[in-house]
Amino acid sequence: MPTKEVAKVDKTEELRKFINEANLSGYAADNTKAWAKEKDGSTTITYERGDWKYHDNFFGGEPYGGREVIFYKEKPFWMMVYYGAVSETESDVKGVYRFLQKALRTDDGSNPFRGPRSLKEGALEYKNSWTGKLDVFSGEEEILRNNARIYWAKYTGGFVDQREE
Repeated sequence: MPTKEVAKVDKTEELRKFINEANLSGYAADNTKAWAKEKDGSTTITYERGDWKYHDNFFGGEPYGGREVIFYKEKPFWMMVYYGAVSETESDVKGVYRFLQKALRTDDGSNPFRGPRSLKEGALEYKNSWTGKLDVFSGEEEILRNNARIYWAKYTGGFVDQREE
């Protein structure tokens, strides 16, 4: 008979795959037609497959902040909160976010904490560092132009509502 620990590992791998799918269908996809503008001024992006549901809700502009929640069978299972901004001296804000979206699409999927460890394209470089694993993690990403930081964001998250009482 499988133990709870084995079952959790199996669900963790399912979660990892689902987060990767949701990321590629969410903000990184830049499909703004599928984004819902809320009455409170925030934006919501959703994605569903089977028992899994992804809900990303954010405010911004500059700076921006938000949170992603993954539900399993209608119950919150995992979440990440994030906050960041483009430097006030950067004139091409849209270009910075286009490069960020490309970085978010480039991740190899093994650790779906935003984008890959690094991505360089011309004068732009995306860097991402984190500690932890899918169950509990924190990190920071940045974009540099000619080695000068023009964007940063911090994020943290992990499993939620896992203890059976």
